[in-house]
Amino acid sequence: MADFFEDLGKKITEVADDLGRRAGDTIETQKIKSQIRSLKRANDRDYMDIGRMVYEKFQDGELFGTDYITICEAIEKRDEEITEKETQLDKIKEADL
Repeated sequence: MADFFEDLGKKITEVADDLGRRAGDTIETQKIKSQIRSLKRANDRDYMDIGRMVYEKFQDGELFGTDYITICEAIEKRDEEITEKETQLDKIKEADL
């Protein structure tokens, strides 16, 4: 009977050690995933900043690459459409008053 309790004690210790290791692995995995998400968000912010800088150069007439100009012209056209639609909204609001 003593062997049974001794084996049971060893098994419980092994299971507890395994659970502790798995919990540590899970925590470390989540920590690394969080760091990856943070790095990706930082990259996304940098991409947006780069795009904004390129567009500002286009607006100032300092950008000469045709690929960039095509994209900047599309942005400019959408900005004009947005302005037109905002004007339409203002007219609708004024008509409701």
